[in-house]
Amino acid sequence: MNTKPITRTAPEAPVAKRPRGFAAMDEATQRRIASEGGRASHLSGRGHRFTSEEARAAGRKGGQASRGRGTQGTAAE
Repeated sequence: MNTKPITRTAPEAPVAKRPRGFAAMDEATQRRIASEGGRASHLSGRGHRFTSEEARAAGRKGGQASRGRGTQGTAAE
């Protein structure tokens, strides 16, 4: 059996964290930087715009994947 005394240190007071990244920026700067990402992808040829048919197909897949979750308690049709 181990007979060494257990020494415990007092927990340190939590240090307030300063916001980093987007959280540290004002809203206008966030929007400007975020919009550059979308423009850059389209200019490089990697951007994509959904056609209405592609959007319909994606919505259909999402509805099938949910298998009706989230509709409990509501009248069907």
